[in-house]
Amino acid sequence: MLGFSNAKINLGLNIVAKRPDGYHNIESVFYPVPWADILEVLPAETFAFTSSGLPIPGEVSQNLVVKAWNLLLPRENQVKIHLHKILPMGAGIGGGSSNGALALRLINQVLCLGYTPLQLRAFAEKLGSDCPFFIENRPAFCYGRGTEFEATGLNLAGKYLVMVNPGIHISTAEAYAGITPRKPEISIKDIAPRPMTEWKNLLVNDFEAPLIRKHPLIGHIKETFYSHGALYASMTGSGSTVYGIWEQETDVEQLFATFTCWSGFLN
Repeated sequence: MLGFSNAKINLGLNIVAKRPDGYHNIESVFYPVPWADILEVLPAETFAFTSSGLPIPGEVSQNLVVKAWNLLLPRENQVKIHLHKILPMGAGIGGGSSNGALALRLINQVLCLGYTPLQLRAFAEKLGSDCPFFIENRPAFCYGRGTEFEATGLNLAGKYLVMVNPGIHISTAEAYAGITPRKPEISIKDIAPRPMTEWKNLLVNDFEAPLIRKHPLIGHIKETFYSHGALYASMTGSGSTVYGIWEQETDVEQLFATFTCWSGFLN
């Protein structure tokens, strides 16, 4: 069975509070985008995981696809999984989390395990904070540790999205080093339904300003988007990918030909 493991963007991202367990409470709207990896899961006599495309750093045992298999681990049946990696890693677009969540879904289908979406979400929470979002993979207001969601009526279908990843690696520690958690005056939940023309001065990613001071290229990409007519532009997640949203198709990504880019219409 073949599936497409898509990325997401954050429409705003507020770091609200530090939790006793060491994590942070956040607020954001997660929105799925069509840029995707490819994942294939097939029945097999013994478990095997292979990959192609972009090289994946780290131990294979730490890959979220392998961890997803180890969470489900049916006693009798096995699978072989192949991941073709297209999405840049550590880019703030949820690529690894999406891989893990899709692996849960496909293994469940291929082996007819019978887990419900709610049960799969519980498995996904054990994989990582963003993973449960990709089980249902619909626009949602995200809060808490990043594992709690509410449906949102936000619909950006037909809008044109450009994403540029300049290849700047930003660790989680670096991203949080510039953050003082605080509850925003207006919740992202209340900002997102407003006209997109109001988002520029209201819908904020808390990671963005301190990271732009350290990496001015991120700010340059964002301002280039606005100077070329973007309705809204922002860094996504903890960076360094920057996206812009337009009413109509644009060729602005050609200005960033040396970087990793994706563009297309949202669903």
